[in-house]
Amino acid sequence: MKFGTSGLRGLSVDLKGRASALYATAFGKYLLRTGKAQIGDAILIGRDFRDSSPDISGNCAGALVALGFRVLDCGNVPTPALALYGLKSNAACLMVTGSHIPADRNGIKFYRPDGEIDKSDEAEITAWAAEIERTGEPVAEAPAQTEDHQAICRQFFFQRNAALLPQGALSGLKIGVYQHSTVARDLLVEVLAHYGAEIIALGRSESFIPVDTEAVSDETVALMKRWVSEHKFDAIVSTDGDGDRPLVADETGTPLRGDLLGLVAANFLGADTVVTPVTSNSGIEAAGSFAVRRTRVGSPFVIAAMEEAVAAGKDHVMGFEANGGLLTATPFDINGESVRALPTRDCFLPMLAILSLAAVRRQPLSAVAASYHLPFAAADRLENFPVETSAALMEHLRASNENLAAFLQPVGEVAAKSDIDGLRVTLKDGRIIHFRPSGNAPEMRCYVEAGSETAALDLLKTGLTRITDWANAR
Repeated sequence: MKFGTSGLRGLSVDLKGRASALYATAFGKYLLRTGKAQIGDAILIGRDFRDSSPDISGNCAGALVALGFRVLDCGNVPTPALALYGLKSNAACLMVTGSHIPADRNGIKFYRPDGEIDKSDEAEITAWAAEIERTGEPVAEAPAQTEDHQAICRQFFFQRNAALLPQGALSGLKIGVYQHSTVARDLLVEVLAHYGAEIIALGRSESFIPVDTEAVSDETVALMKRWVSEHKFDAIVSTDGDGDRPLVADETGTPLRGDLLGLVAANFLGADTVVTPVTSNSGIEAAGSFAVRRTRVGSPFVIAAMEEAVAAGKDHVMGFEANGGLLTATPFDINGESVRALPTRDCFLPMLAILSLAAVRRQPLSAVAASYHLPFAAADRLENFPVETSAALMEHLRASNENLAAFLQPVGEVAAKSDIDGLRVTLKDGRIIHFRPSGNAPEMRCYVEAGSETAALDLLKTGLTRITDWANAR
């Protein structure tokens, strides 16, 4: 088991049983010893639709009940819905999900009563787990009695999203909802229909389908292009498995980049300070009237930078990741209402922001996207890429300027580099290529920017080929 960019991750077969109970026990002990919770307090548990998630959530519930907590089972709900209900209830939460990664893997996201855990919390929970293992302390893993709060949690999140836009704000739009196996699939239909959009649900699946909104698969793009051709959609929307990352495709079935969705949401909110990882488009700084702070990849780093901005007296503070997940650190006045902060990734607000902008402008989504004049960007990943190999590659590239120059010789000359998270290289012709091992899975990611879509795709293909060739030559 290992904490990555967002939560604990591991193979599903390894996480079921004692391992999940162990980390739930460690989390519970951490809450009790730090005074963040008391015996008898409620803890919320949600889960995605993976086959392993019910067993893992049952193991976690059993462990927490054995420590003296009340467990409120929120069932299959989006992660932001669970987090919002936790903030409202002043209750800690566990979300059992592997997000966008394949079904043979799973994970647990942990929330304190005041929001998502940070890196120091992760270290403390890991230490508690190690101490329990060292002493051989038994942990309860058999499922225990819980209280059903799924309907309450779900309705609270619906009410939040149903108040963000004026009534009928999406009237006239025909939107496809790619439901697959995301826990947000029914709420998406209900929220978009609430604003007057014509909705057609598509591709519902009872088996888990991993959808990565940051590196949309060719198969998913082909599906969306076929659907827009058949139904003449203005947009297709979807999310990853736990509903915290948005996927929006335009009227041609082409996915819009997540950082563009974040940028549109920042303008929609009237943000003064925007926090986003180094992997987001380099044109963000020039595309709004807000100050931008860059971080490493992962919601804990974005949240920490948002908290620093709030502590420095900034208001209207929000953040987003390159996958489109939106976080707010302060309340925002939206549609005449004060909407409370939700400092965890949310997919609904960025979707509603760009769809409502298209409706107000009476423009297709492709025209709305083009109006921001961002550099052309692309990203992809090499799946099942050994962690040891990606670590060796990064060590080699960082070892010397000569190593980096030789590796990129077929690509271009190095002008500058950044080592905030992975290795982000600006070439002398202005193109950008960024190599970064995934923090959640055995994957190697590559991000690029260039002056045209063709140039960006060519650079991405070349970058992935360089990684593969280097690995094969080891």
